[in-house]
Amino acid sequence: MKIATWNVNSIKARKPRILDWFDDAKPDVCVLQEIKCVDDAFPAGDFEERGYNVFVHGQKTYNGVALLSKHPVEDVIRGVPGFEDEQSRYIQGTVFPEDQEPIRVGGLYMPNGNPAPGPKWEYKLAFMEALTRHMEESLEDEDAFLVAGDYNIIPTAEGVYDPIGWKDDALFRPEAREALRRMLNLGLTSAVPTLLHEPYYTFWDYQGGAWKKNNGLCIDHILMSPEAADRLEEAGVDADARDPEVGNGDTKPSDHVPVWATFE
Repeated sequence: MKIATWNVNSIKARKPRILDWFDDAKPDVCVLQEIKCVDDAFPAGDFEERGYNVFVHGQKTYNGVALLSKHPVEDVIRGVPGFEDEQSRYIQGTVFPEDQEPIRVGGLYMPNGNPAPGPKWEYKLAFMEALTRHMEESLEDEDAFLVAGDYNIIPTAEGVYDPIGWKDDALFRPEAREALRRMLNLGLTSAVPTLLHEPYYTFWDYQGGAWKKNNGLCIDHILMSPEAADRLEEAGVDADARDPEVGNGDTKPSDHVPVWATFE
């Protein structure tokens, strides 16, 4: 079973590229971030035609997340449990494949937090604290689960092209990296670095020729419970999705790329 995450930076603006990738990659489950539309405006029909069940937690103009699955999904949750939030940043459901044990899949769009310090930074810290509590409670069930998405946190210096230049940014501040370590220290595992033993990026800005210079960031992650990690087979990053010359030439790519993992 292939599970993927992708910050698409507007489902409307990227739809041809997104559908091309779905037709090529064929994920069983995918969580999308920054869909930037309300629920009714999400192009569910395009995905349903491809065999997906569609669940959306949308928001006009900003944020918004979606969960797409070729398998039945139950117990769908919108928003981090116990955290009051006007912004649409989290969705979760339990996926039931026919020939495998079920797995809970969370789709995350973490707040950016800039400028830091400030209200947006405080919001990010509160969101991370609530998400950590939710992960800790989920681990108590001893079921397979994962939370995939745009964490807006650079875990290590290898995950940013210029660590010195980014040292005061909310994505790389020590408090953000420590919050991610607290999540991992609960007993979670990050899928891609477990199998891909080399530095990689998942985001390249539109400005300053970042793609051509490979000035990237590693901010999209898949964190797994031990029960999910035991089933991990492969993981990777589809960096070509960021290349302006790949795919539908009339559609500007997202600044993020898909991150994926396969499970027994």
